[in-house]
Amino acid sequence: MSMGAQPFVLIAEDVENDVQLLQRSFRQAGISTLMHVVRDGEECIAYLSGTGKYENREEFPLPDLLLLDLKMPRASGFDVLKWIRAQPSLSSLRVVVLTSSERIRDINHAYELGANSFLTKPLDFIDFTNTIQAMLKYWLERSKKPEIERPDKQPAS
Repeated sequence: MSMGAQPFVLIAEDVENDVQLLQRSFRQAGISTLMHVVRDGEECIAYLSGTGKYENREEFPLPDLLLLDLKMPRASGFDVLKWIRAQPSLSSLRVVVLTSSERIRDINHAYELGANSFLTKPLDFIDFTNTIQAMLKYWLERSKKPEIERPDKQPAS
């Protein structure tokens, strides 16, 4: 990896099987990253905004990359994307949509809302691992990362 801290990836995925597949792919890719999994859109927003149990930024750092599933409970990946891009401090967060959808409407909508990339989850494990490995190498080693900050706390009205 590059010099400095280990890259940190936030994974927003509600299907346990896909989470395990991702974790195995990360290990097989041999890329040393820290990761945290959130299981729905609302939890993803809470994590990124540093609210509730995610208040401690030492323990819950902002990610270098967000892997975002579209179809999640409580708030969809689209809702999360819309929220992220509306936060000035997070607007440059790198977001890769990783989903099972191949619908052109979903692809177009994700890019309209500010996704940096859109990947369809390959069904074959080898294929899946190769895709994840290429994606991680690109976003965490080749691509320069922007500076992001936690959004300011909104005063309770």
